[in-house]
Parts: sequence; structure tokens; C-alpha cells
Amino acid sequence: MSRLQLAIDVDDLDASIAFYSRLFGTEPHKVRDGYANFAVAEPPLKLVLLENPGRGGSLNHLGIEVADTDTVDAEQIRLAGAGLASRDERATVCCYAKQDKFWVENTPDGERWEIYAITDDDPAAGSLALADATTCCS
Repeated sequence: MSRLQLAIDVDDLDASIAFYSRLFGTEPHKVRDGYANFAVAEPPLKLVLLENPGRGGSLNHLGIEVADTDTVDAEQIRLAGAGLASRDERATVCCYAKQDKFWVENTPDGERWEIYAITDDDPAAGSLALADATTCCS
């Protein structure tokens, strides 16, 4: 399964969780200190909320979640062939999950795109502390 990811900065995580729960008719998939994500079935969307007071409403990054690392590899090869540079990250711990991914960094307007597969969505407790939401997925 593939789905679009939208990661946004929010001023108040609790208020944003309440709003997006009503908007999409579903509860968050994962909530941690300063972080929440929704796995919305319809439309297929991974919505990531990063609490960054004073930056609420701004785009953090965009992404495409894919089914597995083989798909990550295939997309990286395809995009490299199209002349899009990327930065590789494997076995990365980000957003309270272990991921294989890469970033497309040379977009015309500077937005950040990641193509990723989650390899472990719930690693051992305590091993994935997110010290500062601004450093996750950067």
C-alpha cells in the first residue's frame, strides 16, 4: 500500500488531535510527547503532527509511505534516473518508528519530500525518544 504523507507543525498538539480526529473520523494511530500521526484509510493519508509552538500551520515536509524497502529502492533508482538528487537514510529512527527512506532535496520551491517504508512501527519502549520534534524528519 502507498499513501501520501503530510507532516505539519502545530502550536497545540491536543487541540490539533481533537480537530483532525473529527475531520477524518478516526483517532490517531500513534501519540507521543510532541508528536501524533493518523493513518487515514480514506483518502489514503498519513497525517503527521509535530508540536512546534509558534510555527503552527506551516508545512514541515511531504512524503510517500510505501509498502517495503524494495519499493523505496526502486523509487530512488527511478528518481535518480530522472535527475532528482536524493539523500539516503537507512535504519533511521524517526517519528517513533524505524524506517528505510530517502529524501528528494532539489525541489523547485524548497519543500522536502521523503519516500519511506516503516520497518518497525513500535520498537522497544524507550529506544526512540524524540528529544525535539523539529529534528525529526529533517
